[in-house]
Amino acid sequence: MANAEQTTSLFEVLRCETVYSGGGVSNGGVSNGGAVKKFAHMPLGEAADMGHAADGTPLIDPRIFDSSEFRRNPYPYYQILRDHYPVFHDRLHNCYYVTRYSDIEAAYFDEIGFNTIPKGSSSGVLGNTQLELSGIEHRRRRNIYGRHLVGAALTKRLPALRALAEEFIDQWWHADNPKGVEIDGGTVLVELGRGFANEFPIGVVAQVLGIPDEARSQFNWWYDAMMSGLGGSDTHHDGVVARQDLEEYVGSLVEERRVEPTYLYDDAGEEICRDIISELCHAEIDGDVMSTEEITSFVALVVGGGGETTRGAIMNLWYLLLQHPDQYQAVLDDPSLWRAAFHEMLRHSTSIGGQPRHNTFEIEMHGVVIPAGSLLHMVDVSANHDDRVFAEPERFDIFRSDLYSDKILRSGHDKDGRRSHMAFGVGPHLCPGAWISEQETIVGAQVLSETFQNIRLEADRMPTDLDGEALAPIGLGAIRTLWLRMDLPAKS
Repeated sequence: MANAEQTTSLFEVLRCETVYSGGGVSNGGVSNGGAVKKFAHMPLGEAADMGHAADGTPLIDPRIFDSSEFRRNPYPYYQILRDHYPVFHDRLHNCYYVTRYSDIEAAYFDEIGFNTIPKGSSSGVLGNTQLELSGIEHRRRRNIYGRHLVGAALTKRLPALRALAEEFIDQWWHADNPKGVEIDGGTVLVELGRGFANEFPIGVVAQVLGIPDEARSQFNWWYDAMMSGLGGSDTHHDGVVARQDLEEYVGSLVEERRVEPTYLYDDAGEEICRDIISELCHAEIDGDVMSTEEITSFVALVVGGGGETTRGAIMNLWYLLLQHPDQYQAVLDDPSLWRAAFHEMLRHSTSIGGQPRHNTFEIEMHGVVIPAGSLLHMVDVSANHDDRVFAEPERFDIFRSDLYSDKILRSGHDKDGRRSHMAFGVGPHLCPGAWISEQETIVGAQVLSETFQNIRLEADRMPTDLDGEALAPIGLGAIRTLWLRMDLPAKS
């Protein structure tokens, strides 16, 4: 499951698309007027010149945040923010960016000063979800369903994840070729998104929730429509209709499973455990069970956040590993390294931008007074590249000694020079799907690696960078397509 509490789409949607027509240059100002400006594409790691203050401090033109240069090459601009404007007032988009690791960590644990995401931000498509809750009510819902996504409860569901991954890969060899696989002599060409990553995460969500097989195609439509509608675009209406349709369907399942729960089964047909909807129907805390509305709201949230970011994690992981063949070989030699590879990928190139917050009362940070009720963006991507915490942060290295890659902790980890990445956040609103996202990606990667024979990138079909030769960087978000060529497996 992708990060259901902090999808990249929501993070981008919440940036106000206001038009600015002022002049002057300052912290948060815009030069030369206008809300649109083209910025030259720079070599990776170098920032475009946006001017300097009298003391030599580089200035930030907030129009950079809307540019293709920033999406492709964000990290030098985040470094300017961290070094010179750790709290940046962006008047163009009417918000504040918080970019240093330590400040973001402190804000995530301050549930009073930095409340949950702005009210009404998710309700357009996802409905009234716990994204907008805090305090006692947030903890109540989280404690009821969270325990079914971690620890022993998750371990019991791992065989179902592996079986589903194998099912998708088996489709590569079907006569009707539903995944568009190209077989040329002794080699196979597959686009990993179409062949696996686009459907596997949402298939896992449907399976562990307990969506009946006959409704799986409809479930995929609900997911696609809701994700397409998050941006307030022409597809927004379809997203709202899909959510309402999903809630009505899940509501009927809830009423049935309060009476008769359903289960996940292993290959031998033996019961593994109840599916999550059935568990939620019967879970109690202090004699209190979740209402039908609470369960359907949770399912809508999981569907909305349950596919895209894990899809991005799978794609980014393979893209990075295959560009670092020595590290990929190390993972093949020692499969226990898949977890380290997963977490280093999230630190280096997470598809999760960050979490928005409102401050409950006036706050001063780094000399910047933030009025109560302001929109703040906790930029997790920047925190993950803060060189105050991670050495050479632009370097992908699954063996780095400063990154904590063990059990995911809501409290985070800071011990013996190792720190948690911020892709899932920390504190009360740490992504409830973090544990299953980790397992989906790792189990999927293990099954894929067992299928791949002499796997390599098909560079001729991949986007290139400005020089037309080097592979395009990931930048912000995740790559959309990943063409891979492998030797034809004997079993196929």
